[in-house]
Parts: sequence; C-alpha cells; structure tokens
Amino acid sequence: MRLISILFLALGIQAAVGQTTKPSLPASAENLLRSGIAAQQHGDLKTAIEDYRKALALQPKLAEARINLGAALSAAGDFDAAIDEDAHALAAAPGNVGVRKNLALAYYKKGDLARARTEFEAVHAAQPHDLSSAVLLGYTYIKLNKEAEAAALLTPFEPGHETNMDLEYVLGYAMIQSGKSADGLPRMEKVARATRSADAYVIAGSARLSGREFHEARADLDAAVALDPSFPGVQTLAGQARDALGDTEAALPAFQAALRADPRDFTANLYLGTMRLKQRDFESARPLLELALQLQPRVPLARLEVAKLNGMTGKYAEAAATLEDLERTDPNWLDPHIELAAIYYKLHRPEDGLRERAIVDQIEARQQKEGPQKQ
Repeated sequence: MRLISILFLALGIQAAVGQTTKPSLPASAENLLRSGIAAQQHGDLKTAIEDYRKALALQPKLAEARINLGAALSAAGDFDAAIDEDAHALAAAPGNVGVRKNLALAYYKKGDLARARTEFEAVHAAQPHDLSSAVLLGYTYIKLNKEAEAAALLTPFEPGHETNMDLEYVLGYAMIQSGKSADGLPRMEKVARATRSADAYVIAGSARLSGREFHEARADLDAAVALDPSFPGVQTLAGQARDALGDTEAALPAFQAALRADPRDFTANLYLGTMRLKQRDFESARPLLELALQLQPRVPLARLEVAKLNGMTGKYAEAAATLEDLERTDPNWLDPHIELAAIYYKLHRPEDGLRERAIVDQIEARQQKEGPQKQ
C-alpha cells in the first residue's frame, strides 16, 4: 500500500525532529543535539545518529536526543536499536505519546505486527480522536488480516474527513477485504482519481474483476496501466478484464507484457497459451500451457487446457487420462465430458463416447432448467 508507506515515513520524521531543546543544557550536548537534528532533517542519518549518541554520552538523561536517536535508527533500518532507545525513552516518560508512536512504528517496520498493534492501540487509547493514530492502527489491523476491525475502527472518523485520502484508502481497502465491496470500492476509486495512484486503481480493478464487474474492472485496470505499466501484476489483471469482455486483441499485448516482466506468471502463461490454442498455434501454445501446469499442477483449468492441447495434437491417451481424472474430481463440470466424448471416438471407444455424450446432454438440460447462474 504505497500511500500508507509514505504516511508512516512522514509521521516517523515528524515525531523525531519536532522536539524542542532545553536552554539549561551544557553547550556541547546542546550543540550536538542541534547538529543531529539538522543532519536528520537533511537525510544524513549516519551523522545524526553519531551526534545523538555523542550528546547522550555527555547527558545520558537527555530525552530529546534519545527520542530522536530512536527515530533516526528506525529510519536507517536498525529497528532493534531503535526499539531499545524508544523503550528507554518511554521508561523515563511513560506518558509521552509521540515516543510510543515511534516505538509502534519501529515494531511495524521490523515486522513485529503483534507488538506494533499493542503500541498503536495504546496510542489510540491515549488520543482516541487523533485521526493519524487511528489510520496507523487500522493499517496494522489490515496487515494482521483483521480487516473488519479496521473498518469498524475507522468508519466513525470519516464524517468531516472525506477528503483525507490516507483514511479513505485504508477504510476502502478494509471494507473491500471484509466483504463490503459495495462500500469500499467507491472510496478506493476516489483515492485513485484524487492521487493518480496505480496501486489504488489495481486494488479497485482486482475487486471489480473478482465481482465479475468486467467493464468497471477494465476501466480501473486500464487507468493503472496508463499510470504505471510496470506495476506488479497490473498487466495480467488488465488482460483478464479485457479477455472477459471478449476483447482478445487488446488482451493479447497485456499478457505479453506481463510475461516480459515475469516469465513465470502463471495466469499470463495460462491465458496466453489458451489464446494460442484457440488459434490452433500449437507450437506456441504448448510451452505456455505446460509451464502454467508446472507452476500450479493442481489447478483444474490448467490441466484441462493441456488435455485439450494433447487431444488436438494426437496425444489421445494422455488427454483421456487427464480428462477422466478431472471428471472424477468434479462430475458436474461440463467441459471435461465434452472433450472426453470426442477423445473416446478418436481412441475407437464409441460406447464410452456415447456415454459421455449422454452425460453432456444431462448436464446441459439441468443447467438450462436451473437458468443462468447468479453473478
């Protein structure tokens, strides 16, 4: 989630360098603290860390230096050291919410989400009306797969803050992931338009695609491609949306771009291989479909497409074995029965072919009676 990563960074810096110095400090410690703050503000973390440590060597109880040192260490990626400094600062000032937020951020960046949650919840309890703290806690809930809790936490903050894109992003994502796509999607698409975020467009487009809203999915995913064609996975998703609308001509270059970015993209290999198979370009189809099957050997659709390819290229026994297994796994799946009926005739097994045709007729009659499946 690109927007929230920026939010984490900004809050960490603000909490670190927004402290004030005490005029009663010895001049040398005060000068080191000031030079450390200046270095940190200019992104020179190495110098800042050195200056803060020198200041603390002179004044071990210098709270400003310890707090800023923790934030600088976190920004430099030394999360364990940052956590240690923040814990020392909190021991001296348990009520300092800014330090606790820094500690929560350090835990989060380290990947210790359980402790990050505990600290962010303490920050939220101390400042229940603070929007930024609530957004950070909501994002942590999402990372812990507690999207419903994130949505419940953030929904009351929305009135009056509808233009806060950090809030809308986290709330929209939490709603989408917790089964409330109808509420979350408009928020995510609002973020995408307002911030021109490929990330937000991909989240919305993927959800639209899963909901079989193909026209809306294509619009979102095409917008994401226009903004950042190299965004991970966007070309594959855009290709799927285009293919679902029957626009093979537009889907083809999207899948080709996806494979240039990642030759082992399962979905792009499967879709492009299937397209080549429909064009009867067996030479091009085989490596694509066989790689897809190698990548995910248990996916029924990949097994079906390789079986169809084998049936179309004279490998009847191999095709029959796969189709029979698919039939046993899902007796009501129509496609394996259709393919198997034709294969049996090619294997000179007309009785088995007639049996499969009868099953096809039964399934089609049942489906016609049941009517179109609800989407």
